[in-house]
Amino acid sequence: MDLVDQIMAPRFRLRYAQPTPGTEAFDHIRRRPQLADLISRFRQDRSGLRFAPDGEAVTDLDLSDGLATGKVVRPYLARFSDEAGRRLRISGIDMLRLEDGLITEVWSVSGGRDGRAFYPDDQD
Repeated sequence: MDLVDQIMAPRFRLRYAQPTPGTEAFDHIRRRPQLADLISRFRQDRSGLRFAPDGEAVTDLDLSDGLATGKVVRPYLARFSDEAGRRLRISGIDMLRLEDGLITEVWSVSGGRDGRAFYPDDQD
């Protein structure tokens, strides 16, 4: 969880959208300790869940004194097993706003449990 302090601004906004009914809403997350706690609980409830970058990132960044300000958009792939033991691959996309090298906003959209991989023909 030390990474949270290195990449997140002291105050930020997390916006999470997923179409699955009953999915957690993360719009209340605004501070580093809240995000670290959320990540910890999220991992406990979803053992075996793995995220990886997927596809090309799109960036609109300016550098000043080695610190980035701007936006990054990156598709990701989530891999996990469902309750029946089937291995699932579901994509999502994260959009980040950075100021002075720290993330100030995150918009995260996932296909949810009923989603699919953006690149279904690719093998892990």
